[in-house]
Amino acid sequence: MNRLAGMTSPYLLQHADNPVDWWPWGPEAFEEAKRRDVPVLLSVGYSACHWCHVMAHESFEDESTAALVNEHFVAVKVDREERPDVDAVYMEAVQAATGQGGWPMTVFLTPDAEPFYFGTYFPPEARHGMPSFSDVLDGVSRAWTERRDEVGEVAGKIVKDLSARSLAYGGDGVPGESELAQALLGLTRDYDATDGGFGGAPKFPPSMALEFLLRHHARTGAEGALQMAADTCEAMARGGIYDQLGGGFARYAVDRAWVVPHFEKMLYDNALLCRVYAHLWRATGSDLARRVALETADFMVRELRTPEGGFASALDADSDDGSGRHVEGAYYVWTPGQLAAVLGEDDARYAARYFGVTEEGTFEEGSSVLQLPQDAGVADAERIVSIQRRLLAAREERPRPGRDDKIVAAWNGLAIAALAETGALLDRPDLVDRATEAADLLVRIHLDDSARLTRTSKDGHAGTNAGVLEDYADVAEGLLALASVTGEGVWLEFAGFLLDIVLDQFTAEGGALYDTAHDAEPLIRRPQDPTDNATPSGWTAAAGALLSYAAHTGSEAHRNAAEAALGVVKALGPRAPRFIGWGLAVAEALLDGPREIAVVGAPDDEGFRSLRRTALQAGSPGAVLAAGLPGGEEFPLLRDRPLVDGMATAYVCRHFVCDAPTTDPELLARKLGR
Repeated sequence: MNRLAGMTSPYLLQHADNPVDWWPWGPEAFEEAKRRDVPVLLSVGYSACHWCHVMAHESFEDESTAALVNEHFVAVKVDREERPDVDAVYMEAVQAATGQGGWPMTVFLTPDAEPFYFGTYFPPEARHGMPSFSDVLDGVSRAWTERRDEVGEVAGKIVKDLSARSLAYGGDGVPGESELAQALLGLTRDYDATDGGFGGAPKFPPSMALEFLLRHHARTGAEGALQMAADTCEAMARGGIYDQLGGGFARYAVDRAWVVPHFEKMLYDNALLCRVYAHLWRATGSDLARRVALETADFMVRELRTPEGGFASALDADSDDGSGRHVEGAYYVWTPGQLAAVLGEDDARYAARYFGVTEEGTFEEGSSVLQLPQDAGVADAERIVSIQRRLLAAREERPRPGRDDKIVAAWNGLAIAALAETGALLDRPDLVDRATEAADLLVRIHLDDSARLTRTSKDGHAGTNAGVLEDYADVAEGLLALASVTGEGVWLEFAGFLLDIVLDQFTAEGGALYDTAHDAEPLIRRPQDPTDNATPSGWTAAAGALLSYAAHTGSEAHRNAAEAALGVVKALGPRAPRFIGWGLAVAEALLDGPREIAVVGAPDDEGFRSLRRTALQAGSPGAVLAAGLPGGEEFPLLRDRPLVDGMATAYVCRHFVCDAPTTDPELLARKLGR
């Protein structure tokens, strides 16, 4: 009996009709494995994963393969986005055993949840050096039956090795100028001066490292840091990884020049990159940065926003190509003939030159991903806008990629921060409204009476999985950004509730942080990873939110916790800057103060609005802003801040020292380094 039909995860629901007798993760599945005396087949993936779909079609939808699974195993299906703790623990085991990882992840466990055999994608027939999935199933089953003692020894050794891995980072002092300079040097060495970004193919958008570079430039004036950030942002925006018609970024590029993407579009990538481009505009005034920030924000609102006001997790990489086949990238790619059918011959030739569409194709089967080649020359802007509108309208008629409609708390926190700041910086109050609505959804649906977060919801109903550290940290980050932008102190209050849970439930001795709460479901190892992956780690995100909250409130406990957590950046930043970019960005805020800005006055006063806008546009790393009436109770920073000569007034403090108050926006800008 397949037990996935009642789940809230779109990924699990994709497997609800499989002939495999799937169980969701839970004690019942392992009790069943003990009762039957069989191993557990753990399959982990997510709804927008191309190879997850391939393996599902080839193996999990196949009756004979399903019969093998059902006879010899208890099959457990996990959505890695709902249970990042389960995913992290077993992915660590897979990587330790095989030297690589990825999804779909296939792990065989004892009924005590101890792993003993690992893999990722297995084909239906042996090829490219990989065994067939049926052969794997048969081999694991025979090992379990005939060599049980050996299996037990392997499982015990793996669990012991994993348990012995502990992090000694944290509490050894905060990163200083030396560590950040070494991190910048490391990024410079890894920088691709030809195509932007870091390293080779496949190439992922380095959003967190870019945030560090922008903050480092803002604090130190280092032009090299700004140049790396600006050139990388331009290369990505001109490449196929960016949707030239509808805005928004794909997950990564398979080549080093950003031409061919892996076409899934994730909320977290777009939230992080939207914020980066808005901050690049703030630093440079770049028209490209402004356009991409707004187009990416509009993409999130148009294509990922749910009826409840939150933001869906992802758009699939695959879609129907019009012939009934599900093909990666079918929704996005074009041939010269398809351009001509929509635009006519003259505009099609013009569009092909402008967007790099060739007869040979830049993707598969003669199709091309739209990009903006560097040698496109001077374009007729009005003609290009007309072409884009017609192509977008034609694309809307194609079968759309599937959408994963679950709301992930952490990723919505990232979206709230991005939309709030982009809306405030680029005069789009509607984006601030969308951020506020998403925050309201999280408070109403995801937050219980004791300020504990649920990780996911769908269709307005909370899921059953507890929030992990990144949920608390990223939601707090989003609420703090929203508080600064809107002047509504209630968001600061909710952020405080969440960060108190971080201090109480996620903190270890010495300032280290765990990814799961002290009272979370026990796994074979308690996950703890300070390095950034596709999103900021919960560890460094928590350090940033704790630091901002301390700047707002003066809380010594939150400041101390932030500094203790940043010990990991002191240790890892100089050695692996690409993998702890958000921690480096937080360290930049710490070195700059961060600055505490209070603007007092009447909200309808032009002087107040001008000072507030100047403060919002300041590039000071991690600066916090409280704006409102003098003596307002919503923000601690507004207390004892009177008007000067009856005029709206700004106060700037850092490192326990305050500048003289000012009523002049230009003087405020100079104080803030603009």
